[in-house]
Amino acid sequence: MVVIIMGVSGAGKTTVGQALARSLGWRFLDADDLHPRSNVAKMAAGVPLTDEDRTPWLAVVRGQLQAAMERDEDLVLASSALKRAYRDQLEVDPARTRWVYLNAPREVLAGRLAKRHGHFMPPSLLDSQLATLEVPTQALEVDVSPPPPEVVARIREALKL
Repeated sequence: MVVIIMGVSGAGKTTVGQALARSLGWRFLDADDLHPRSNVAKMAAGVPLTDEDRTPWLAVVRGQLQAAMERDEDLVLASSALKRAYRDQLEVDPARTRWVYLNAPREVLAGRLAKRHGHFMPPSLLDSQLATLEVPTQALEVDVSPPPPEVVARIREALKL
C-alpha cells in the first residue's frame, strides 16, 4: 500500500510522513528530494513552479510509486500534489493508494515556515501554494494543528493502519 501525505508547504508533510512510516515500519520518500536542481533553484529564488516545471518531476515521483507497488512495498510519500491533475498523475493504483490531506489555518502554516531553516521553499511562496491548491475530495483531511504524534494516530485510526 502507498499512503500519500499531501498539502502546502508548512503543513508538516515530511514530519508527519516520517513519523507515520516509522510507526508502520514502512519506507518513507519525500518527493521534494526528487526535484531537479532547476526547480529547487527556482523555488529558492522565490519563484513559484509552473505546471511545465512540475511535469518531469511528477513523472519521476510516479516512477518511484510504480516501482514500490511492483515490489509490493509499503510506502509513505510526502508530496505537495496541490492540483487534482498532479494527483491524477501520481495515482498508479487507486485500490492500493490512500491520500491524506494535511490542512491547517494559514496562520499556523506561516508560523511554521517562519521557524523553518535550511529548506529551499521560502515562506513567501505560501500564498501562491494556497492559491494553487485544489482541495481534494477523495482524501482523508487531517488538521495538523495538534502535535505530530496525535496527527499520526488520527491518520492510522481513520485509515485502519
